[in-house]
This record gives sequence, C-alpha cells and structure tokens, in this order.
Amino acid sequence: MTTFASGTDTLTRDALTVLQPGFPGTTAPDWLLRRLGEGLASVGLFGRNIASPEQLSSLTAQLRAERDDVLVAIDEEGGDVTRLEVRTGSSFPGNHALGAVDDVDLTREVAHELGRRLAACGVNLNWAPSADVNSNPSNPVIGVRSFGADPELVARHTAAYVTGLQAAGVAACTKHFPGHGDTAVDSHHALPRIDAESSVLERRELLPFRAAIAAGTRAVMSAHILVPTLDPDHPATLSPHILTDLLRGRLGYDGLIVTDAIEMQAIAATYGIERGSVIAIAAGADALCVGGGLADDETVRRLRDALVSAVRAGELPEERLAEAAERVRGLARWAASASASVSDEGVAPEADVTRVDIGLVAARRALTVTGTDTGTSTEADTFTPLTEPPYVALLTPVANIAVGDETPWGVGVELTRMLPGTETGSFAGEAAGDAVLEAAGTRRVVVVVRDEHRHPWMASALDTLLASRPDTVVVEMGIPQAAPRGALHIATHGAARACGQAAAEVIAGA
Repeated sequence: MTTFASGTDTLTRDALTVLQPGFPGTTAPDWLLRRLGEGLASVGLFGRNIASPEQLSSLTAQLRAERDDVLVAIDEEGGDVTRLEVRTGSSFPGNHALGAVDDVDLTREVAHELGRRLAACGVNLNWAPSADVNSNPSNPVIGVRSFGADPELVARHTAAYVTGLQAAGVAACTKHFPGHGDTAVDSHHALPRIDAESSVLERRELLPFRAAIAAGTRAVMSAHILVPTLDPDHPATLSPHILTDLLRGRLGYDGLIVTDAIEMQAIAATYGIERGSVIAIAAGADALCVGGGLADDETVRRLRDALVSAVRAGELPEERLAEAAERVRGLARWAASASASVSDEGVAPEADVTRVDIGLVAARRALTVTGTDTGTSTEADTFTPLTEPPYVALLTPVANIAVGDETPWGVGVELTRMLPGTETGSFAGEAAGDAVLEAAGTRRVVVVVRDEHRHPWMASALDTLLASRPDTVVVEMGIPQAAPRGALHIATHGAARACGQAAAEVIAGA
C-alpha cells in the first residue's frame, strides 16, 4: 500500500478526522499528539488510560493543548461497563437496574451526574447508552447493559439517559444500531445474526432508537450484526441499506454515525480492518472506532492510507469522506459550545448529597429481595440480618470483552467493611459447590452469581450449596431470569460497586 506521509492535504486530513483511535498509557504518546496536529479530531479512552480523575483531567488537557476542539470519547456506561472506575467498580448502577426501577426522572438524574463527572475530567463524548432490547435472555454480551426486554421501557429510558447526559455537556452515542439484543453471539468474537421480520424489528429494535433520535442524541453507534431482513449480505456497520437508507432516510437521523470497534472479529476476521473501514465510510458511517485492542500509530497510518487509497482508486467517493469528516467536526463544535454553556450555568455544589449519592440511591431502589430464613416465603421481612462475618463465594463466569475482568464485583468488600472478618473466594466449574462448602467451613455462606440461567455449572453449584446449607444467602448480580432461591435472594440487576453496596446493606441490616 502506498503511504501518504505529509498529513497536510485535505484528503489526508479528512481521512485522519474520521478515526477515533485509542492508545496505551496514562499520558498521550508523541505519535498521537502529532496526528492531532495533522487532522485527527477524536481520541478514544479505555480503562488502561485512567488512573484517577486528576490524572484523566491532566491527560485531556494535554490533548487539548494540541487541538482545543478534540473529541475525547469514552465507553462509560456505568454499571458493569465502567472506565472511570475500572479498578473499583462503578458508583452508578447500569441500565438494567435503572429499567427495574422504571423511573425516568431517576435515569435522567443518574445520566446527568455521570455526564457531569465525565465533563469535569474533560471527556465530551460517551459511547452510551445501550438502546438494545434484551429480548434474548441468553445474550452473552448485552444482558444487564440493556434497560430491559420491553421495547417501550427501553425507549423511554434511552431518551431520558440521552437528555440527562447531554444536559451535562457530554454528547450521547446511542448504541448498537439497529439493535444487538436478540443475539446469542458476541460480536467481539464472531458475526451475530438476527433473523427477525421487518414488523418485529420495527416495534422492538427500532423503537428505542427512534426515541433517542427524538431526544436529540448527537451520535449513534452501529452494530457488527447481520440482519438479513434489512441487508442479507452486509453487517449493519458496512450496510448502506441500514446506515443510509434506514437510519438516515426512514428514521431521519442527521447526527454522527460511529462504528463499534472496527477491530472486533465480526469485521476484522471477515473483511480486515482496512477494507472494513473503507466499506463502513462508504456505507454511511462518519467515524471509525478503533483502539480497544489495537492502539498504535501503525494502525492509524494503515487506516488513514486505506481511506486515501480508496478515494484515489474511485472506491470511496471523496465527497462521502468529506461529509463524514465534517460531521465529526460539527460534533466537536457542539461539544465545545455545550461545555461552555454548562460552565456558564454552573453546577450544584458537591455537598448536595442527593446528587453525589444518586448512584447508590438508584442501586438501593433497584433491589428485588425475596425469601426468608426458611426459604419458603416470598417476603423478606422476617430475614434476620447477619451479625457474624460470613464466607462470600463468587461463582465467576468468563467475562465478556465489553465488561472485562479487571473490574471487581460482588458484595465482599462492603460486607468486610460492615462485618470485619468476612472472607471471599472465587469459584467456577462443575465442582464449585463442593469447593465452596469446604472453604466456608461453619461460616454462613453468601453466594454471588451472575446470570445463573446461562450457566448450568452455576445452577448445579447452587443446588449443592442449598441442599447442604439451606440458610445460604443468594445474590444474583446479572439478569434475574432463574427463580429466586435461598434463605434470602437479592437481585441487584447489575454488578456495579453501588449494586454490591446496596445488597450488602440488606444482608447486614445496615
């Protein structure tokens, strides 16, 4: 491939402008700063880039010293998917917990406070919220990232989230268009397929995106999924029928379209990232997210040159690339204006406990508590809170890539604070139940699960535990699809730190 190294002509600058690359480290590398000077307009941040709010503020200031209108994007959904609090767990419950409460004002407040914290650190584009309707309970990648399985509920909470986030001066990026909820495959690993009729898609998948567009979402993220009813040949990210005819045409959306990470296997293993990037822009995407797994100057150069070569070869209309680049710059202008407007208005003081603790307030309201000490009642009123330190057993499934495995979860940390001497262990596999019994000894067992209904080994471990120790407390931190069981069953609707704290308060009677 020919290399275009000057970075000064309009075509090359436009090719750089449509990229949203990540990078390693907690300071900006020299190559990234150089590319910002050559036309790069967006940067994506991940957990690896963040050590503290102060460090993040310094990093975004470093980026803006090179380009003052740079879009700084992050994948901060709250709940299970957090980058701001990747090492501790999120202070905010995720979408499924908010959907369980079903208070749109609460969802708007949570999104606004999350946006306020992002804006305070210099982040102005959030790849959130997920507007996916989790209609398939076996979905391995969406799950508690969705507001729920009811399209109407998902639609109203998506709109509330968009409104709250953008009121804080942070652009929302509603995802994953046209809807990733009815999939049984993780697009990080392969290409999922949704075989649904147009009428089903219209009333289920598309409803939340219509609501997001009506609420003014500034960006929409495409999904790497095949929907044969809409396009039998191309995944949504590469489909002009889905991005241009449907999203732009029928739904009337005129904001930024950004792809899900272009290096995900659903695209990379089939098309390659260079070819996939060209097809995506030609299909109607305006920005290419890259950097969750690939984060170096070589990748940026390869994608830039692939776009330039495609234009010069007549495979990608130059006006399409120019249009895409202008949409990126347009969002950057909005973000700068929104940030200034919010700054001028000021924010409530942090002493406002309701605002600061809104995540914990939401997590407490999201709990569903059932069972008694005998395990026979559907009421929790007669449960006697623990006064002695228990043994907390995490039945730990393999984490999907979006969530990652570096973020702690469970109730152990909070129970240790409330009941000093609490011990925690992690277990998996067919022998997990017996292993927990051996590790716990005579101590009361609190077992924490995540999507019991999707993991037969987890259900079997619970069978073993409850047969031997019927006083076991069960905390479900995924989708509470399986029937409640145990002396006490707490469904948190997510594994955020705030959800764990709320559950621990019930267990310890705090």
